[in-house]
Amino acid sequence: MRNIANIRNAKACLIIPVENQVRELDPKLLLACIAAQRGFAVIIGSHREVDFRITSFPRSLYLNKSMTDRNLKMFRILEKLGHEILTWDEEALVHLPTETYYSRRLSPVAIRYNSHLFAWGEDNAELWRRYPDLPPGMPIHVTGNPRSDMLRPELRAFYEPEAEELQKKYGKFILVNTNFNHVNAFFPAQNLFRPVKNAGEEPQFGKAAVGMSREYAEGLQNHKLAVFKTFKQLIPILDRVFPAHKIIVRPHPTENQQVYKDIANGCQRVKVTNKGNVVPWLMATDVVIHNGCTTGVEAFMMDVPAVSYRAEIDETYDMGFYRLPNLISHQCFDVDQLKETLKKILKGELGAANGDDRRALVKQYLAAQEGPLACERIVDVIEKKMESQAERPEPPLHDRLLGRGFATWRLLVKYVRKHLPGKHAPPEFHRHRYPGISLQELMNRISKIQHVLGDTSSIKAEIIFDQIFLIHP
Repeated sequence: MRNIANIRNAKACLIIPVENQVRELDPKLLLACIAAQRGFAVIIGSHREVDFRITSFPRSLYLNKSMTDRNLKMFRILEKLGHEILTWDEEALVHLPTETYYSRRLSPVAIRYNSHLFAWGEDNAELWRRYPDLPPGMPIHVTGNPRSDMLRPELRAFYEPEAEELQKKYGKFILVNTNFNHVNAFFPAQNLFRPVKNAGEEPQFGKAAVGMSREYAEGLQNHKLAVFKTFKQLIPILDRVFPAHKIIVRPHPTENQQVYKDIANGCQRVKVTNKGNVVPWLMATDVVIHNGCTTGVEAFMMDVPAVSYRAEIDETYDMGFYRLPNLISHQCFDVDQLKETLKKILKGELGAANGDDRRALVKQYLAAQEGPLACERIVDVIEKKMESQAERPEPPLHDRLLGRGFATWRLLVKYVRKHLPGKHAPPEFHRHRYPGISLQELMNRISKIQHVLGDTSSIKAEIIFDQIFLIHP
């Protein structure tokens, strides 16, 4: 591996994989910059490519984003190679009901490979503390999450140029954020249920239903399909009723966009895109419409008017799964109520949802709303861990060789599976989820982050493999 000296001279090396580029790259780059300020070297890039190249990296702290059965193979490889795993759960802010969350998002085996857990807030930490298979003494740190840092007032300047460009390009617009990836996934095997080949067959679980009971998954599918239908009906109505505004439909990053593009073709002012992070879109819009979407939380944090459109109701899912974003948004239960609410917002008669109850609820779910950033708190934990613990011994040669063998075998299996129809995410899905970034654009983003932070230290970025970068002091 090139530039190995830059890692050896650092305090330690962090590996920060990025799975969903538009959602994760900027906040994880913020974390990388703060770590580099403190003397760490950081390897950051495409999650897929990082894992494929894992045998090329020196022993590091691997910052992971889930602890499911699907992580097990990679966790075993990381352990054999001597890497230490620290994890937050990307899906633990707006999370499933407790027992379903445990069976879907936590593996009693996978969690044991972790040395430290980082929680979004007290709700997330308490959820983990109650987990029956939590290893004794597992450190849980209520740090907040890098994604929430990008919502804070002092960080929003990072996105101001993008927000201004969106306003120039689209003028006034209403943002419609969708989250129907459970029933309208980019490829069929990602849905709650796979398509059946023959009529009358019982559908098999898709990727989204793994860890759920069949009853829960079927109920969730029925509810999401019903809500999906109301949103498909809503988009042309918005186009007709609000001629002074464009309607921007922003699908979930892993949704199939074609259904929305087909609707847009029959409208005058509807555009479909999920380009870039959602924050500048929220800064540029007059109002956002969603149903149980994390965007509702992000809008609340940024004082942006948000409306949860609940023309179809099932409290089992609306309050058991999507409780937080629904409760902290204006709620509308039919299209007429929605139209009246939107008119008030667009006239300036109604602002963002607020109130002490809503603020108290968000405080329970989301730490680091003020004071040190979540990224700073995470790096604080890592530094204290390094100061208080002896350096981990290097694994025996036998383990390291096994780790390399397992990694090579995993890479071969992935290569074979991608050529099997319906068995794995197609290559175009990976390009959709992580389209890539140039070194120059990465450096531009680092420069913007440093400017916003008021950081004048020297941080360098280099390419070490395709879509994998080294950031260091």
